[in-house]
Amino acid sequence: MIAFAAAVFFLIVTPGPGVLSTAGVGAAFGGRAGVRYVIGLCIGTNIVALAVISGVAAVVLADPRIRTVLFVLSTGYLLYLAFRIATAGSRIAFIEAQHKPGIRDGLALQAVNPKAYAVNTVMFSGFAIGLGPVAEPVVKLLIMNAIWLPLHFLWLGLGVWLRSLDLAERTQRMINIAMAGSMLVVVGLALASLI
Repeated sequence: MIAFAAAVFFLIVTPGPGVLSTAGVGAAFGGRAGVRYVIGLCIGTNIVALAVISGVAAVVLADPRIRTVLFVLSTGYLLYLAFRIATAGSRIAFIEAQHKPGIRDGLALQAVNPKAYAVNTVMFSGFAIGLGPVAEPVVKLLIMNAIWLPLHFLWLGLGVWLRSLDLAERTQRMINIAMAGSMLVVVGLALASLI
């Protein structure tokens, strides 16, 4: 179980669309909007997990046309996000939006978030903890949520904290480039999985 919890921690804490957008919502709109957004992400993540556990995701993704459409949408979104971050200049720019994101926005992101499907597939198809076919997924869901929620609230807190800082332009630009690079690594890993 410790190996499972450690894997969950490292897979979730690394930058991906969910945590980067969470920090962005905190930076742009503050904590209250961020909490609503994290609730949507959490519901979405658990829906993805249930789709993986039940096999629905495997059935849907078995159709190459659907898999290709979802891959193009998610990769395009990640490339767009990386571009927006990298070209934001001297502002901290995790993600920009014209309205306060809420629960629906978090749900929508997780529906096309390739990292959510990848993490859940790895976690539920690997790391057998020997509790049986019903108890094991339930325990894994509880462990994942116990790690997932605090990590996303930490990223939200980071965004709220960055909102309050007056960083030098060069520092802000370096943060943007590092975030964009992280997003490109996610895209690269997704593309590599096709080979």
